[in-house]
Amino acid sequence: MTPLLSRTNAEAHLYMDLHPCSCGETRFPRQSAVVALADGDLASRYTGSCAGCGQEREFIFRLPPTVTTAGSGFRYGDDEPSQLLDPGEWLLVSDAYAGQVPAQPATSEAAQRARATLSRAVAALDEVGKFIPTGGDTVPPDAFVSDRGRQLHQREPGRFRGDRLAAIRDAYAGLLSRLG
Repeated sequence: MTPLLSRTNAEAHLYMDLHPCSCGETRFPRQSAVVALADGDLASRYTGSCAGCGQEREFIFRLPPTVTTAGSGFRYGDDEPSQLLDPGEWLLVSDAYAGQVPAQPATSEAAQRARATLSRAVAALDEVGKFIPTGGDTVPPDAFVSDRGRQLHQREPGRFRGDRLAAIRDAYAGLLSRLG
């Protein structure tokens, strides 16, 4: 099986966090190394023992041919849609991060954590939009390849419209600016 492309380390770590061990535990101390694949491409290899049951875990992700550094702020990848997560998974990640942000952080440290968390929510939301085809206005149903992504799309298909995604992103961006 050919390893899937991971556009950034952040995307690879998020993928690992969303794919638990058979015991249900997601945590494992990750050792990483760059390895050569049979076709000559490079990959990141993450290994470690599950924190829950001790089972050895391994993930291998193909590295992009070039590193993209364009843009500012936190990003999970370049302009192409993810090969690791589908749009439903990205929206669930965005929801989870946004749900951790307090309306009014009590301290400057809490505000800093809130900014970092909300930046990840915005970046995950941006990933959803990358699945909308050029000239399209919604994420197509065939883009949902995971069970959790398909389930979310079936329950709430309107959440994957471009205008709705833009409105939520604008709201998050407004909150980010108020957090300083």
